[in-house]
Amino acid sequence: MKIILLHGLYMHGIALIPLRNRLQEAGHDVLNLSYNTVFPDLDTLFAEMDAFIDAQPTAIVAHSMGGVITRVYLEAGSEMSRFVEPVITLGTPHQGSEVAAFFRKIGLGELMFQDSCKFLLPENEPSWPDNVTLYSLAGDMAIGPARVLVNNGEPSDGTVLIVETKITGMASHEVFPLTHTGMILSRRIADRIIEILG
Repeated sequence: MKIILLHGLYMHGIALIPLRNRLQEAGHDVLNLSYNTVFPDLDTLFAEMDAFIDAQPTAIVAHSMGGVITRVYLEAGSEMSRFVEPVITLGTPHQGSEVAAFFRKIGLGELMFQDSCKFLLPENEPSWPDNVTLYSLAGDMAIGPARVLVNNGEPSDGTVLIVETKITGMASHEVFPLTHTGMILSRRIADRIIEILG
């Protein structure tokens, strides 16, 4: 099966190479995209996605902000987006990021996140497009900035709160004992992705 990998904020496709390799070993055709996460050029990124899909069934596996970008891609409704099924997100703040909100509150949000603010801090509560199955995978090993900056007792993967990884319209939600970055390096997560894809 064709699979598009999308990384998260401040990352590069290099971070997803171990996951890409595991998916390729399982027989999948994988496109591991890189994009500028603070100034994303969505027209170029979405054109690359469309070209790879090429009217073939394609899954998208996205880490963190990459999952939000995936939803925006599906909502844009290109001809190729109708071939996407399913989407698997890893630690995606579908509802917005409390950590990003903290930095905006102290006046650093726009400086740190630039154009990605609109993805990390949505004005309205989003819902998942009802024509694509979403499997949302989350972590609960709270090692990271969320534990220090968002002190409300909410379980998290250290960067994204578990509650933020839920969105109306998702097909399933699973929690693993992993950190935010640990999710993209975990063999258990890779195995679960392969299992979902059948």
